[in-house]
Amino acid sequence: MLELITKTRHLSKALSAVQRLTSERGESNAVSMANDVIENYRKLTKDQHVKFFTALIDKLSPNPAEVMAASQAFAAEANARNYIRLQKVSESPRQEFMRRLNRGLNGTAAVVEMRRDLLQLLDKKPELAAVDFDMRHLLSSWFNPGFLKMHRVDWKSPAEVLEKLIQHEAVHAIDGWDDLRRRLQPDRRCFAFFHPQLPNEPLIFVEVALLPEVPLAIAPLVDKKAETVTQAQQYKVAVFYSISNCEPGLRGVSMGNFLIKRVAEQLHQEFPSLKTFITLSPVPGLIEWIAAGAHLGDGVPPDRLKPALKSKRDSALQALGLNAQSWAERLSSGWHPDNASAKEKEALLCLTAIYLGLASTGREGNPVAKFHLGNGAKLHLINWAGDLSRKGLRQSAGIMVNYLYDLSSVEDNHERFVNGEIMYSRAVAKLMSV
Repeated sequence: MLELITKTRHLSKALSAVQRLTSERGESNAVSMANDVIENYRKLTKDQHVKFFTALIDKLSPNPAEVMAASQAFAAEANARNYIRLQKVSESPRQEFMRRLNRGLNGTAAVVEMRRDLLQLLDKKPELAAVDFDMRHLLSSWFNPGFLKMHRVDWKSPAEVLEKLIQHEAVHAIDGWDDLRRRLQPDRRCFAFFHPQLPNEPLIFVEVALLPEVPLAIAPLVDKKAETVTQAQQYKVAVFYSISNCEPGLRGVSMGNFLIKRVAEQLHQEFPSLKTFITLSPVPGLIEWIAAGAHLGDGVPPDRLKPALKSKRDSALQALGLNAQSWAERLSSGWHPDNASAKEKEALLCLTAIYLGLASTGREGNPVAKFHLGNGAKLHLINWAGDLSRKGLRQSAGIMVNYLYDLSSVEDNHERFVNGEIMYSRAVAKLMSV
């Protein structure tokens, strides 16, 4: 009973602190009030987070009547005065609350932490999406890449930074300190974005391998016993083989595309011998897409799949026969790219080309493809047996992809992708030829 009373008191104190902070006209007490909100919020339970964010909806939403009146005035006469008035009354008071909260000690980190908590609630509490919109709007400004610092992370970086790389590597898990040390050797690079308010918190990082040629498989790149190449003149290709976000509270805040471009530019200056900038990327969701019928999905023009190619897709689906035996069962029975039949290999490569080369602009398109193609890369190669890990076999039958970043054409490729066009090589087109 006492514990319940204490928890209730924490929520009451947190909401009272919000009220004081948002009601304060001057700035003299803003820092202490913001600290009070942060201190009491961090004492809340997960269940109380729902009540806290719901209170922000109830108490700090725009006034509909004022918004309507200002909208009508601006529609009648679109002058500066009416425009400014409309902007003032339509902006959510929650945004001003979070701006004031940011004045507190570690206020930026506190807002990111709040959004991390909020994102865990949205599936069951979609009515809180308005709070998330306000948070994402502000965080997109605060974490604009123009404000971020890009630093190379090496073995001399602070231990807490290195630990976060191990903790947050989301593509190819880092197997302890020896593995991390190999990934930071001279023929490897790791770059991360940092925010001035979070100096030892990498927000997002990318791992790069410097190689003499384009790789077709991931195992040699992440082999912690692989020999280190120290002769810079041998570096012809820069391979982006992993990019990972470290902060869930910044989901949806665009940073990765800017990071890759900055890294490419810096590496090009450091190593003039580098001529090719390319990824070695996974294809998450490929098998699920195939098992669901390999449809192009919403937002993709149906005529993109020509009749002859549609027939080839259907034949590929029939050759795989995933409806007759689930992919998990097939893997447990010993399926492996090395023992796949020629028909299976042809079918899987064809369907991968369709998935990435035709369906990537749709809402259900592959997220990795959408990221790189939207960033201005070109779908370059589809590689059989590129990832033979358990995860790779499960999600994509071991298939991996190279996306090519031609620094002279990334802007043009980006515009084409925005307009629904996917740039891919002749090698990819050949996989779809009939």
